[in-house]
Amino acid sequence: MNKKAVIILALLFFPLCRLGAQYDLNHFYYQGRQALIDGKYAAAIESFNILSRLDTASFEAYFFRGIAKYNLGDFAGAQKDFDRTLHFNPIYTPAYHYRAITLSRIGKYDLALKDLEEAVDLRPSYTGLYFSRGVTYFLSQQFDLAIQDFNRFIRREPREGDAYLNRGACYLFLGDTTQAMADYNKAISLNRYDPEGYVRRSRVYGMQEKYDEAIADLNKAIGLDSTNTYAYFNRALLQYNRKEVRAALDDLNRVLKEEPGNALTLYNRALILAQVGDYPGALDDYDRVLNINPNNVLAYFNRASVFMELGRWRDAMDDYSKAINLYPDFAQAYMNRAYAKNMLGQYNSSKKDYQIAQQKIAEYKARAADSSDHSAFADTSRKFNALLALDADFAKKDFDNELLQYRDVDIRLKPLFKFSAVESQENINFLNRRFEDDALEAFLKASPIPVRFAAAKGASLTAGDRRREEINRQVAAGRTPANLFAKALLEADNKQFNNAMLCYDAAIALEPDNAWFYINRGALQAEMIDFISSIENNVQVLTLDNTKTVKTRVQDQVTRSYDYTPALHDMTRAEELMPDSPYIHYNLGNLYCLSNDLPESISQYTKAIELAPKIGEAYYNRGLVQIYLKDRDKGCIDLSVAGELGIADAYSVIKKYCKQEDKE
Repeated sequence: MNKKAVIILALLFFPLCRLGAQYDLNHFYYQGRQALIDGKYAAAIESFNILSRLDTASFEAYFFRGIAKYNLGDFAGAQKDFDRTLHFNPIYTPAYHYRAITLSRIGKYDLALKDLEEAVDLRPSYTGLYFSRGVTYFLSQQFDLAIQDFNRFIRREPREGDAYLNRGACYLFLGDTTQAMADYNKAISLNRYDPEGYVRRSRVYGMQEKYDEAIADLNKAIGLDSTNTYAYFNRALLQYNRKEVRAALDDLNRVLKEEPGNALTLYNRALILAQVGDYPGALDDYDRVLNINPNNVLAYFNRASVFMELGRWRDAMDDYSKAINLYPDFAQAYMNRAYAKNMLGQYNSSKKDYQIAQQKIAEYKARAADSSDHSAFADTSRKFNALLALDADFAKKDFDNELLQYRDVDIRLKPLFKFSAVESQENINFLNRRFEDDALEAFLKASPIPVRFAAAKGASLTAGDRRREEINRQVAAGRTPANLFAKALLEADNKQFNNAMLCYDAAIALEPDNAWFYINRGALQAEMIDFISSIENNVQVLTLDNTKTVKTRVQDQVTRSYDYTPALHDMTRAEELMPDSPYIHYNLGNLYCLSNDLPESISQYTKAIELAPKIGEAYYNRGLVQIYLKDRDKGCIDLSVAGELGIADAYSVIKKYCKQEDKE
């Protein structure tokens, strides 16, 4: 079910209980609902966060927050909120419904169906439940049961085109192209301006080799939506089947214009480019595919073929070896590697590869009836250089069975908490206060210049020169710790790190037991290291690759390590002076992470969270580190909480790296 449907059904179709007579509750409630309607999901979460704090038993606050999280791709967080909804109201049908939708998205079909059964028992007259259950049956490949539910839905809602599209897809998977075509025709008759019907019908025409009719449907879909990459992709396959290679390339190029990292399209374009003799272009596309998915056996196999055409025997041999490592039964790869080795003069090894290939072929023929056997790679009659459609034999494994949109994303830790100079003193709303700290508030109020304490980097003051002159006069009149600290903030804001350090040193010398001074001096020392490393183009960042793992990537081929020991010493001293400050433990978590002591980093973030459960930055950073350590489930839960606490960046990470793995 798409996002729009999720929001509209949640907001319009279900009766809502009254929240009470307080104006503030209604204000946040309607503010949150309006944010949902406007697609401002992070803002909606903020409103429902406040509402849930003001009324901890408001099941609707959790329900609508779950809807917002769902639309941000935070399925684990959405499920948790729907759980809370049902805890407070066990008979609230919408929560069962949308928890089922969420469970379906993460592949937990049995649990989703159980929730839908509960919802149907509670409200059998609500037809939308049959639609959702039909989708869930479809996703779990129970096509006959899906058709039964779509039939129930269509009897009550005969003019809903999406139901016919979905039922048609079920028939198609069952091999009944006649019924599928009838449903697609019906969907088009109900909504002639929806491109989806034409795209679906074109697939049936294509299966029947009625290419003219199929392309006419795709032309119609593109005319209705010129950005429909799925239509361009399918038209490219049809153009290729009609030997119109240039037209096929044009359509693939159009897809890649919209989605530059679309792996399946890159792969198909590479095949065509190789066939027309554009070997450099083909190699570039294969390289990009393998950068996205380094375990793509077909990309290695076909890139090796290009190397063979270019006479690059050793490169070809290496790629065939990688394909064999991924699929040891790949007989054709053994055969081709044998040829490459022969060209390199490795005659004994070449003979051995040829013998292995023959053995694999014989074994395959002996058990060819077992279609589920991965030894199908031993079938030398099979074409491994054919264009792949979205439902091709190997598309699911190698391309996630969808139009992939890959973006190279650098995931950076949220920065250290520190003091910085600002234009005017900020007031902290009690609803957003994350940790009561009287000592911190007293320090902020006593500062000779307006300051803030936050996890932030970079300059924040536009009138620095004027402030600096005022502080310089104060320091000249009397070198007090407060004045020196303020001067350090202004110097750091102006990137005068050495001057700032001298001021911090002087302030600490006068007041050696002031933990706030150590926090900022430690933060400054870490910032100086980051500044130096950025000049050298050698900044380390946590980079998550497309296999849901994390790598440390550097911008330069030559790496060097940076010593955060002085910053750690200052932060540790601050901890000795104020052991119950969550901000200090958070900062220590960052510094240990930067020093590659990841277990201690997690320990420090955990201490920060125990002291201040609403410190979203700690959840965010701990989540990143846990994903880096391949504990993805825990990491994604932390990121969900971070998003709930207002860290908007969490949702872009969740959406990309916290999806349920495909089930084979």
